[in-house]
Amino acid sequence: MRLSSAAQAAGYRLSVHDSLASTNAEALALARSGERGPLWIVARQQSAGRGRRGNTWVSPPGNLYATLLLTDPAPSDCAPQLSFVAVLALHDAIAACAPAPGKALALKWPNDLLCGDAKLAGILIEGERAGDALAVAIGIGVNCISHPSQTPYPATDLKGEGVLADAATVFEALTASLAQRLAAWRRGAGFAAIRADWMARAAGMGGDMRARLPDREIIGRGEGLDAHGRLLLRLPDGSVQAIAAGDVFPMTGAV
Repeated sequence: MRLSSAAQAAGYRLSVHDSLASTNAEALALARSGERGPLWIVARQQSAGRGRRGNTWVSPPGNLYATLLLTDPAPSDCAPQLSFVAVLALHDAIAACAPAPGKALALKWPNDLLCGDAKLAGILIEGERAGDALAVAIGIGVNCISHPSQTPYPATDLKGEGVLADAATVFEALTASLAQRLAAWRRGAGFAAIRADWMARAAGMGGDMRARLPDREIIGRGEGLDAHGRLLLRLPDGSVQAIAAGDVFPMTGAV
């Protein structure tokens, strides 16, 4: 594993491990001990990997498990935008490794990367106070040579899609693209461009989507993101629902 020259020039550092319980947990533990980043933590496998909403992230050797630790990356009201910055960088990196994939890459709100109708990669962002600062862990998992079965949303991997890019290759490309996307985002000042780029790559936008919210399930037409990154759904009665948290599935794919 190595950083891209662009990431090195921007001051990013790298810590590589054969095995960790969780790269996110390691990043936040380092933050508590005074580490401020920007630091990439990578593990060749995880024993307690986790995804969004408390789900387990199956983490055998061969796939990519990486976390970027940042300190105070943006004002608190802009911090949720990091999901969109990170997944765009992930899209950029995979596209660079596979210029002509057999199936289209697309983004599923808020921060999953799809290949065709299956999930290829996901992102978990966690934060906590470390002294007088906010430590943020941007955890990224990419299925490079294998993927789990019996998941809530169908999964796939790069090898299965005919892309011969190993975890090290994907990681190096990711360190370059995320450094570039973070610089363009400018701590939230550049979110308009990030928002437009995300919507141009969004799966199912303009079509029907099913949203599973904490207290109910709704179906509506995807109409984009608002200025805060919330997904906008046009409901059958004509009203617009802004969704800040939940699981959203394009109706053209699996539900």
